Amino acid sequence: MSRIIRLSLQAIAGLAALALLAGAGLVMAYILLAPSLPSVEEVRSVELQVPLRVYTRDGELIDEFGQMRRTPVSLANVPTTLQQAFIAAEDQRFYVHPGVDYQGIIRAVWYLVRTGEKGPGGSTITMQLARNLFLTAERTYLRKLREILLALRIEQELEKATILELYLNKIYLGQRAYGVAAAAEVYYGKPLAELTLAQQAMIAGLPKAPSAWNPLANPERALQRRAYVLGRMRESGFIQTERYEQAMAAPITAAYHGRRRTVDAPFVAEMARAWMVDRYGQQAAYTGGYELYTTVTRERQRAARQALRDGLHAYDERHGYRGMLDELSPELLEADREQLLARLDDYNRPGDLAVGLVEAVDGQQASLLLHDGQRITLGWAGLSWARAQLGRNAMGPNPEAADDVLVPGDVVYLRQAEGQWRLAQVPEPQAALVSLDPETGRMEALVGGYDFARSKFNRATQAARQPGSSFKPLIYSAALANGLTPATLVNDAPVVFPDASLEDVWRPENYSGRVFGPTRLREALTFSRNLVSIRVLRRIGVDAAIEHIRRFGVPGDQLPRNLSLALGSAEITPMALARAYAVFANGGYRVKPYLVERVVDNNGVDQFRAWPRRAAEPEAIRPAEPGRTGPQRPAFRPAERAISAENAWLMRSMLRDVVERGTARSARALGRGDIAGKTGTTNEQRDAWFSGFNGDLVSTVWVGFDELQTLGRYETGGRAALPIWMDYMDAALQGIDETEWPRPEGLVTVRIDPETGERVGGGSEGAVFETFRRENVPSRSARAQAESRDGDDAGSEAPIF
Repeated sequence: MSRIIRLSLQAIAGLAALALLAGAGLVMAYILLAPSLPSVEEVRSVELQVPLRVYTRDGELIDEFGQMRRTPVSLANVPTTLQQAFIAAEDQRFYVHPGVDYQGIIRAVWYLVRTGEKGPGGSTITMQLARNLFLTAERTYLRKLREILLALRIEQELEKATILELYLNKIYLGQRAYGVAAAAEVYYGKPLAELTLAQQAMIAGLPKAPSAWNPLANPERALQRRAYVLGRMRESGFIQTERYEQAMAAPITAAYHGRRRTVDAPFVAEMARAWMVDRYGQQAAYTGGYELYTTVTRERQRAARQALRDGLHAYDERHGYRGMLDELSPELLEADREQLLARLDDYNRPGDLAVGLVEAVDGQQASLLLHDGQRITLGWAGLSWARAQLGRNAMGPNPEAADDVLVPGDVVYLRQAEGQWRLAQVPEPQAALVSLDPETGRMEALVGGYDFARSKFNRATQAARQPGSSFKPLIYSAALANGLTPATLVNDAPVVFPDASLEDVWRPENYSGRVFGPTRLREALTFSRNLVSIRVLRRIGVDAAIEHIRRFGVPGDQLPRNLSLALGSAEITPMALARAYAVFANGGYRVKPYLVERVVDNNGVDQFRAWPRRAAEPEAIRPAEPGRTGPQRPAFRPAERAISAENAWLMRSMLRDVVERGTARSARALGRGDIAGKTGTTNEQRDAWFSGFNGDLVSTVWVGFDELQTLGRYETGGRAALPIWMDYMDAALQGIDETEWPRPEGLVTVRIDPETGERVGGGSEGAVFETFRRENVPSRSARAQAESRDGDDAGSEAPIF
């Protein structure tokens, strides 16, 4: 008995000595390592890496950028059972120990003594936090010692609730998800409050091996970890047996959920990302937790995307069917349904296209299996367009039955239009649409191509193409600024120019090939007469025209210094052309397009807010917004005037005639009296444009091939681009009253002879009204003066108003 007591005392003495040695060693280690450890203040103020999120102006998520998916959340918003799940799984004595659980360390040492290998590390939640914030994951004794010391320091300064909150936001949980809120979104597509106990336990089991044991990578091992967590929760008294058994029986419901993007605007997102990187640098932009609010809105952006895609598909159908996507082998057709669906799911689906397998054809319809398992019937209305494409301007005969187009085993693209399925294909050409608020330059919608995944080239801002006749309004504005009027007569007749900068001899023609003799400027613009435009430019001079056009924001060095400028031979982007047309829409002011409305940091504080220039005189600018923090400033700054108010009003009047009577008259279908704009088509129909506006929106559409080639016969701006513009504007202007542009005081309207452009009396047959700057009102013709002397004008002067 005494021997046992003696051995026990020796053991106790040995342990005491070891404890003293360990304590002394710990003190010495602290003295040596403390200077290199971060301060608790650094821990308290640590910035969690949060991705950049890009939103519409109305708060809809467009995209996010950054390697880490994280949504910071306060501990009060983490369900109690989820907190308990992590404590049960990772650190049952969390609320008891001082940052280091000595019982856990003793277990780890004993494992090393027994096996000679490193085993469970006995890491507490605080130690894991220290490692994740400042240390590496290397398994060395020195790293472990630094981890212990830093954990002790953290526990001395921070409350347990603060430590747990930092941990739950910092911990990596697989699939690029950092923190519990991000994990809930990634695995279940839910906020934390909606997670079931089984789902909470699944997430709490992830820190052990987040990449290898998550429910997407290894469902079987993830179930084992979930069972472990639930068992520990029951042992700890956090849950009762009934809830434990229910959670244990729950199936795995995890599936990959990207953050819910509610607006498809990848070209906008990329522009916003590039802006952030340029302003803040890549590291800060991707990890600083910034929220960037763009100027676009959900509904207008959606309308723009749909209009562009519908317009390209309409073009593609006009030029014939290029055939099936693929043909499956008979063996695969006889495979089970899951194999078949997996094969169909492998095909890319650009835009909104679906992939379908033709299972049967019968008369004028076909039965198809879609990639998502849905079975549909494709009717004749969606098939009858599919004449075989033989070339850009040639197609085969009209099909008479479905088997003229499809056979069982064909894999094809389909799309939905007006609630009906249509046979489809990826459009051959590309398109761009940009829409601006003409008062400020704020971008309301932007689409840079058919599908961002296929081509990231942003044609709205990067594709400089010849605008054709849609450039003519800038020439005509220069003409008005240099003394010409809408009634000025210019001869529409053949002309030949020896011009070495173009060709040895240049013989321009009107699109129709016809000539019409002396033509008023208003009529020439309305019907897009090329020969008149060339003579107008020659009359005012190329240098004077370029100087005037520069005021619209078009760089002068991009403009050719020859008469081809009159026909739109300059290369310009859709964005630049929309900016130029905004000058007409807003009364003559040059505004600068902008995309970023504001940037908010991770604490909800504005770090940037747009301060655009507005088309208004200085006295009309609004005062600062009430309640704003930070430096006070007016909400807008006055924009610089580009052209006179009289010039802008006259150009709007002439461009409204283009819609009412001219090359864009199909736009009358919108049923609005405030639409103005101009079509544009280049040689051989390589580019098709329409740029138009009312007082609320100015929008430009371009259609063409990335590599120059013809769109095909008759594919003018009015046919290829204008329908896209109309579909977008019809949706974008819903509920918005028509614009009423007040006429500047410097303008007067008189009756003129449409054949001569001269002012006539009120009784003159066939007279029309025309508006002039006061100093440019034409004198009365000799005939009009004679009629007045003879009393044919009822003794009155021709009215001026």
